[in-house]
Amino acid sequence: MNEKNHSKRESFKVKGDDLLNKVKEIIREGNARKIIIRNEKDDTIMEFTLTIGAIGVVVAPIFAAVGVIAALATDCTIIVEKHDKEEKSE
Repeated sequence: MNEKNHSKRESFKVKGDDLLNKVKEIIREGNARKIIIRNEKDDTIMEFTLTIGAIGVVVAPIFAAVGVIAALATDCTIIVEKHDKEEKSE
């Protein structure tokens, strides 16, 4: 059995008010590897990598920073790199 690790990207357009809730939802899903937040001008305003099992103390500062961005931003795009394991049999 040959196992390869792949990642796939998804993007979500959200209003500033919904930004924190969407980031929390993505982290709860548990397969996000990296999250990038861009503003309406497509400038990256925040980027962070998540490790498997990142909880509590580790994500609290991320939530605080995203909360500040949400208060200042109007429209954002969240780009999520997700773990996508593909198993192949030979």
